[in-house]
Amino acid sequence: MSQTQLFCPSCKGQRLRAFYQAAGVPVHCNLLLDHRDEAIHQPRADLELLACEGCGFMFNRAFDESKLSYGEQYEGSQGSSGTFNAFARSLAMRWIERYGVRNKTILEIGCGGGEFLDLICELGDNRGIGIDPAHAPGTTGRVRYIADRYGPRYADLQADFVCCRHTLEHIPQTHDFISTIRQTLGNRHVTVALELPDTSRILREGAFWDVYYEHCSYFTAGSLARLFRGCGFEITHLELDYDDQYLILGAHAGAGAAKPFAIEESPDQIVAAAIEFGPKVEEQCQSWRRRFEQWHGRRIVLWGSGSKGVGFLTTLGLGDDQVRHVVDINPKKQGKFMASTGQRIVAPAELATIQPHIVIVMNPIYEQEIREELNRQGVDAQLVPAA
Repeated sequence: MSQTQLFCPSCKGQRLRAFYQAAGVPVHCNLLLDHRDEAIHQPRADLELLACEGCGFMFNRAFDESKLSYGEQYEGSQGSSGTFNAFARSLAMRWIERYGVRNKTILEIGCGGGEFLDLICELGDNRGIGIDPAHAPGTTGRVRYIADRYGPRYADLQADFVCCRHTLEHIPQTHDFISTIRQTLGNRHVTVALELPDTSRILREGAFWDVYYEHCSYFTAGSLARLFRGCGFEITHLELDYDDQYLILGAHAGAGAAKPFAIEESPDQIVAAAIEFGPKVEEQCQSWRRRFEQWHGRRIVLWGSGSKGVGFLTTLGLGDDQVRHVVDINPKKQGKFMASTGQRIVAPAELATIQPHIVIVMNPIYEQEIREELNRQGVDAQLVPAA
């Protein structure tokens, strides 16, 4: 493993350790691609993940933000899933009750399609401001939407509660981003709540399908907590949720006691796990290739056309001769094509005709939901979770 003289985007340290490389991965995983040829010829770029020995933060050194386009063609919503919607509703209520978010003004940074912001405004009788480059500008009901990336030019936006869900992993300059939020708050006692993927699980499982170009920044509980404390926040809550896939943090401006939470890993622990990630990925890939050899001649589909599905198919090099279709319950994705590998994305109803033998489940938390849908379609297939 080599050491590279760069600055860590989270703590500005220079003790960095390279631990994983992947050449030619798709730049985008969640674009709505209308034609197979367009999908197959999507731009590619490289991953070179580094871990900071000072704070445990991990990032893609080869990341080039100019390659990305989060416009109207981008579709990352999970709002078609009953499982996910139940979680989002419970999270909204938890934040409303925990932080007293009723009849307040909420700012959501990276609001996506606005489903969560609409929900927390409805449940708590709140008003909302949503910022996201993929959302059309304008006002809908209780919420005003700004089609842009969040930055210092929005320092004058006043809110009583700031939330940011599944956005920080897309931000390359993490310290600058969180510092901007902190400066915007000034001395006001405003809670900031974040939700993002937990990378410790990805490292532990060798989950290569959870590493992709759109995510340039990778956090564990420890590195996330150190970033927030370093930017002048006092952390009030730090926990895992959604089958331990997501980190959830609550904080407000202040320099309170820095006693770590029980789930925080030390930088040494994170770096040690990162070093083991490459070999675990190789073991995972070999295991999956053996499975596909055993499944030769069987009809195989993959459930989940998002980033996990793209990462899984492209890393293993699986075209539509091996995985015939990809299933997604999001109507906006149905009839589109998978980036780089070109599989057609189908609705669950099409499985009644396809009658697959194997259904690979990209996120095991949806396994029960998927089994119920297969039963409705009269499909008796083996479910194989990616884990």
